[in-house]
Amino acid sequence: MEAIKKKIAALKMEMDAANEKVELNENKAKQENMRADKLNDDLRDLQKRLVQLERDYGITKTQLEQSTADLEQCEKSWSRAEQDRTSLTKKVQEIEASLTKKEELRLTAQTKLARATELADDAQRMCKVLEDRSRLDEERTQKLMAELKDARLIAEDADAKSDEISRKLQFVEEELEAAEERVKTSEALRGVFVSIEKSLNEKTNCSSCRTLLSRWRYPRRR
Repeated sequence: MEAIKKKIAALKMEMDAANEKVELNENKAKQENMRADKLNDDLRDLQKRLVQLERDYGITKTQLEQSTADLEQCEKSWSRAEQDRTSLTKKVQEIEASLTKKEELRLTAQTKLARATELADDAQRMCKVLEDRSRLDEERTQKLMAELKDARLIAEDADAKSDEISRKLQFVEEELEAAEERVKTSEALRGVFVSIEKSLNEKTNCSSCRTLLSRWRYPRRR
């Protein structure tokens, strides 16, 4: 009997130990289940984050493609703008060169006009001197012709020609010849002036110069 009690006590102790072990295992199982639930929750969160990342990746990829296309378009626009700028720069340089050439031509034309004006002034003064000289020669010629006429009348009416009248007549004839030579010289100088005027008209192709030359050719007499 005593042996049975001991055996029952031993069995009870083993049962208690088994119950403790079962309870410990159940606690471990609960902890593992809680850990598994947490892992499952983490997995679902990760899946959700993965889906969101994939969606964000798709959006970002689309935006990147659009940005790339926009960048390529901007580069093309910049390239066209650069070409336009180069073309405009070349045109500006051509315009500046043309303006410089025109300015040089204008300065040359002004220099030629000033030279032509000086020549025209000289020609005007020469013409005035020749006109005055021609007028004086004409007056002197008329006077000499009158004296010659008087001398001839005196010579015809006189009964005898004296030496003094002969010398006077010869002197008057010589003066008349000299006056005629001066008149011829004046006419030759007038022809030189006309040649100078024609040369100026050919070299100065401007209406203002022609007007000046016309006025200088036919000056108003006071």
